[in-house]
Amino acid sequence: MLEDIARVYPREHEVQALDGVSLVIGRGELVALTGPSGSGKSTLLHILGLLDTPTRGTYRLAAEEVSRLDDAVRARIRNGHIGFVFQAFHLVPHLTIAQNVELPLVYRGLPAEARHARVDAALERVGLRDRRDHLPAELSGGEQQRAAIARATIHDPELLLADEPTGNLDDVTADVVLDLFRELHRGGTTIVVVTHNSRVAAVADRGYELSRGRIVG
Repeated sequence: MLEDIARVYPREHEVQALDGVSLVIGRGELVALTGPSGSGKSTLLHILGLLDTPTRGTYRLAAEEVSRLDDAVRARIRNGHIGFVFQAFHLVPHLTIAQNVELPLVYRGLPAEARHARVDAALERVGLRDRRDHLPAELSGGEQQRAAIARATIHDPELLLADEPTGNLDDVTADVVLDLFRELHRGGTTIVVVTHNSRVAAVADRGYELSRGRIVG
């Protein structure tokens, strides 16, 4: 739950990215955030993902107030409970797809045997088992995004945050990615998607439209 969230960036000319945003996202919901560029969607997503802190307001994640935690605790919550999918994929170019997907488990200190079994299952779920030893540059854009989704969900996060996940994809490939989100949603994952694409927003349980840092619809 977010209550009266504001985010101000103290630059030469102060920028108010969010201004009094309040919303409740229930466990297991798929929620879309829409609005024009500069409306505050990505800032809101970053606050939900504990990548940024609000200037004002409270954020309760699973009933715990998390907006004022120190960096180490926030990082631990992110690594344990939150997954991220971005438009630009952010795959490490010199690592294979399997190694990219494995990274969150390496950071959590899981033994190699347990990591490899979970990587195989995650790649199977997104249809990339046969591409596990390829480098990102050897995959299409849609395959790279599917690999990014496998990496984001390898630790079974309760909350999955996606920022324009189909922005670099054609319609056919975007539909494949949307099907993966539907499958995760059916499995009980809470998903928040930032998008300009009405087809993506249409798969959500509900949506919020932002403009100039406020919820307007």
